Amino acid sequence: MGEKMAGQANGSNQVKKERKPIIWFLFAIIIPIIVAATLIIVILEVAGVGVMDWTKEKVGINSEVSEPDTSEREGQTDNVQSTIEAKDTEIEVLNQDIRILESTIDELEQEIVKNENSQEGTSTATSEEEDGSQQENDSVALVANAYKEMDSKQSAAILESLDRETAVAILLAVSNKVRGSILQEMDPKIAAELTELLLATEN
Repeated sequence: MGEKMAGQANGSNQVKKERKPIIWFLFAIIIPIIVAATLIIVILEVAGVGVMDWTKEKVGINSEVSEPDTSEREGQTDNVQSTIEAKDTEIEVLNQDIRILESTIDELEQEIVKNENSQEGTSTATSEEEDGSQQENDSVALVANAYKEMDSKQSAAILESLDRETAVAILLAVSNKVRGSILQEMDPKIAAELTELLLATEN
């Protein structure tokens, strides 16, 4: 029994020894710091320095600073998105303009080809007409040379049987001397008619 009580006493003493450092730490360090801080706050409040207001203000500033950062980032994101959309729209408009220009160029090229073909056709027709006219002139000159060698009376008889346009062309191709001798052998009425046509052609 005595030993049991002695053991309990020793355990109690050991617990007390373990609590002493904690109590000493509280009373020697923590409590004095709390008391000193409280005294400083009270003194500052009495002196007119709003410690609590200052604390609230600092906390409010921090919250206000964080909020604009978020809103500013959101605003920047919106601006970037708007810029991208505007660029996309501009690119689409440019693509439409390019397609319109390409279509216009194609139409102009087709028109140029048509004009070239038309000019080639006109040139060909003109060339053919010139060739035909040249051949006709050559034929008239050849016939005129034959009339120069023929008798005037015989030439007059042949020309009277031809149409007036052909007769005039032949008379124009021969010299004045040959022409006069041929007209002299013709019927006066036909000779007069051919003379008028010759004068009209020369004028």
